[in-house]
Amino acid sequence: MSTDTPGIDPLQALRAPRDPACDVFLTGPVFLDIIFTGLDSAPVRGTESWARGMGSSPGGVANMATALARLGLRTSLAAAFGDDHYGEYCWDALEQGEGIDLSMSHTVPGWHSPVTVSMAYEGERTMVSHGHEAPAPAGAPASTGTTAPTGAPASTGTTAPTGAPASTGTTAPTGAAAPVPAFPRCPPRARAAIASLAPGRSEPWVATAARNGAMVFADVGWDETGRWDLDALPDLAHCEAFLPNAEEAMRYTRTDCPRAAAHALAERVPLAVVTLGAEGAYAVDGRTGVAAAVPAIEVEALDPTGAGDVFVAGFVTGTLADWPLADRLAFAGLTAALSVQEFGGSLSAPGWAEIAAWWQLIRTCASQDPAALERYAFLDDLLPTTARAWPLRRAVPTIGFRQ
Repeated sequence: MSTDTPGIDPLQALRAPRDPACDVFLTGPVFLDIIFTGLDSAPVRGTESWARGMGSSPGGVANMATALARLGLRTSLAAAFGDDHYGEYCWDALEQGEGIDLSMSHTVPGWHSPVTVSMAYEGERTMVSHGHEAPAPAGAPASTGTTAPTGAPASTGTTAPTGAPASTGTTAPTGAAAPVPAFPRCPPRARAAIASLAPGRSEPWVATAARNGAMVFADVGWDETGRWDLDALPDLAHCEAFLPNAEEAMRYTRTDCPRAAAHALAERVPLAVVTLGAEGAYAVDGRTGVAAAVPAIEVEALDPTGAGDVFVAGFVTGTLADWPLADRLAFAGLTAALSVQEFGGSLSAPGWAEIAAWWQLIRTCASQDPAALERYAFLDDLLPTTARAWPLRRAVPTIGFRQ
């Protein structure tokens, strides 16, 4: 990530003295991601494969938290961290490197960090994960419904922004637990919160966040029960926006078209956004009936890890900034497209420097369709008139360098 990101606060015009100190709150498991890239094919049983690239970075919910922070949103994360070197590295990378508030997070003595190994090849990825569910902080209310399985879901994805608040959490000491935070008894007041829904499970903090004025954005994973029942997602009732992929949306709505699925979902939530992979995204505002479709940006994908998280972060940014629906979709798709051109999960999330450099480059390409460029003209009002040349030099995503 570049260190001279333009000082862009997408919410600057909307901020008021009594606003929440936190723009976005989220919670979930933090993994250490180890990513191998440059594989020509899937590993073959009984053989050794050498990758041309490798990196390590915080993963899991850290992908989303990092993407939000790099877009200038004041981000608060509640997560458990292992008291091993992996946990210490992830804590430092998120708090010191990205400016994410970890005051709601805690270190668990004797618990080792979950790990995911991701192998990227042929435009896709294969992941192997290991971990154990972290014990809940003392006195924390348990979620209702089904219990999360041992081995939390693998990470799905993608410089502290100017204006982001310094973290007020205590730095995780080696070999000792940080003070137990108030969450999940009392999530912080925030403009928005991001939740991951699961069939049969209700997280009490989601309803509390919504009652306190947060717009709740939710995604969902594959329904292992095979029921695909929206009524089995109790926290959906508290959501401002629901962002499934096309397959998930069609299964939940019993439709055979992603656009029809989006319209059906908009009868259940104020804002339904269905991601269409290489075809872009489609969204419906259930309050106004307005719909928008934006095609995907064609790029050469190096590693898709974290792209879905980056898309959500971009859409949350545009929604909080009160942009038109089509602009939000276009911005979310752009940030996701930029992320897959780098590897490293959370480290691949673009900031405003990358966005500005892309916009400067793309307008100089003679082969660009003027109508396609017009879709991103809203960036002119956000970005500086000059930007550094593309591509930008990225930080090396690995553990071990002391300087």
